[in-house]
Amino acid sequence: MIAIDTSSFVAYLSGDNGEDVLAVDLALGDQQAVLPPVVLTELLSDPHLSPSISELFTSLPLLELTPGFWERAGTLRSKILKKGLKARIADALIAQACIDHEIALISRDADFRHYVRWGGLTLL
Repeated sequence: MIAIDTSSFVAYLSGDNGEDVLAVDLALGDQQAVLPPVVLTELLSDPHLSPSISELFTSLPLLELTPGFWERAGTLRSKILKKGLKARIADALIAQACIDHEIALISRDADFRHYVRWGGLTLL
């Protein structure tokens, strides 16, 4: 299983190029793609989203939140903020869901690098 972040999914659907776009294509083609719940929320928030793309998003499996998720996500975000680094709440929730399930995240968002260094997140 491989988790896909909003930034890479949007790039994929927009026809952009990049290693992350290729990874999204492979994950979808191999039926290995999963979404952290926050990513699904972000993707479905587009007011111009077509029904077919919405169906694609909702057809993908979601990472389940495990007991203690909210506490671990808060602690992870606090750890990064203490370092004086950027740590948006949505990113912390996405990172923690992937860390909990020990799966890699496909993302072009550079802010996730802090979660790699300080939280154990694996990026593709």
